Amino acid sequence: MIVPVVLAGGVGSRLWPVSRALLPKQFINFPQWQGSLFQNTLSRLDELGDIDAPVVVCNVNHRYLVAEQLRQLGKNHSTILLEPIGRNTAPAVALAALSAQQNHADPLLLVLPADHVIPDQAALHEAIIKGMRLAQQDQVVTFGIVPGAPETAYGYIEKGASLDDTSAFRVASFTEKPDLKTAEAYLASGNYFWNSGMFMFTASRFLHELKQHAPDIFDSCHAAYAALEPGDDFQYISESIFSECRSVSIDYAIMEKTESAAVIPLDAGWNDLGSWDALWNVQEKDSEGNVTHGDVFTEDVAGSYIEAQSRLVAVVGIEDAVIVETPDAVLVASRSKAQAVKQIVAQLEAGKRDESINHSLVHRPWGSFQSLARGDGYQVKHLVINPGDSLSLQTHQHRSEHWTVIKGAGLITCDDKEFMLQANESTFIPLGSKHRLSNPGKVPVEIIEVQVGDYLGEDDIVRFEDQYGRVS
Repeated sequence: MIVPVVLAGGVGSRLWPVSRALLPKQFINFPQWQGSLFQNTLSRLDELGDIDAPVVVCNVNHRYLVAEQLRQLGKNHSTILLEPIGRNTAPAVALAALSAQQNHADPLLLVLPADHVIPDQAALHEAIIKGMRLAQQDQVVTFGIVPGAPETAYGYIEKGASLDDTSAFRVASFTEKPDLKTAEAYLASGNYFWNSGMFMFTASRFLHELKQHAPDIFDSCHAAYAALEPGDDFQYISESIFSECRSVSIDYAIMEKTESAAVIPLDAGWNDLGSWDALWNVQEKDSEGNVTHGDVFTEDVAGSYIEAQSRLVAVVGIEDAVIVETPDAVLVASRSKAQAVKQIVAQLEAGKRDESINHSLVHRPWGSFQSLARGDGYQVKHLVINPGDSLSLQTHQHRSEHWTVIKGAGLITCDDKEFMLQANESTFIPLGSKHRLSNPGKVPVEIIEVQVGDYLGEDDIVRFEDQYGRVS
């Protein structure tokens, strides 16, 4: 029995402005693929055979995204472990291994990052089957990507002696991201693979290796697992305990130290979509080498990635560029400098700009909201509340709200009053009032919300009751 362990805690800052902290790249439906990268990570295993429900490790802020995308795949019995803070891959997999052992005596764990593209599914399955055989022999298996270029953005794995046959090798060494000259030498030697971050081993073997080579992490994760707070759909990891755990990758904690590390070559069109240049690489291009999505017009443009989400984008006389337009931000960059987009995100974070965190369209467990206009002391939003869902019972300390229903009918609670609000009807929510909007119907309710106050941040909220467990 294989238990997929999907690591879905990244933020994908290099793909800003499409990828943001509260909706990172692994959960986005890119135009060229059906479903999100996270969903594709699981879907490509469907024809493999004896696959159990996955264990997903993600940030606590993404819990409803994960639950909804699993529901769409019909994987409602998955385990979702919620990290309060990131501690890299070794602690995440340790908690997943302990969790998987609760349902199986000693399952095979297939560890997969949630944001990879692997077009050749048959080649992936063949490599996984080989990995099963080695993992059942107590090997700690990683999958090395057959390199197609002297890439400086990836770590490398040096192969050692052949194991059983020429399709698997002992690991000789790991190398961090090299300079171009070193990467060219690695490629020419034929002895190196890109480090995919994908692994396979039994749960017991991984925990044994962790206890031997990183006993402090082993102890921290056992303590965190013992203190897991179960919810209806999630298991919450204690922040006070997990914050004390050392942050380290599987490579550093185990793979560079164990005598049982094995690498299986994988040549399946793999890409980790680490930048806009990588996204350009994996997509079909026009006769000028351009990739375009949305309402885009070009003249004398070559080798570029151009995406328009909300308006016409016209581009003239450039080469090898990245232009990405979203409703609230525009990125223009050289494709060769695409990795540096994360520095822009760092500047936005330092300036406490919302554009690093949210899109203008923000998803919530009850539906979504989109900011339509904002000025000094006011904000206008469009809210969509799904059938059967409800906002929390809440108050605000700095703003009042005006609600106008434009579609459907909502149930309004405001202090001691409860009433239905139909389309083209409005109500006023005074500052400090305890209020809630619910949708008891069978179609989405849409409202226009006008906020007025001296502070309009999303953190101006005190929750008293909430069906999603978000009580303040």
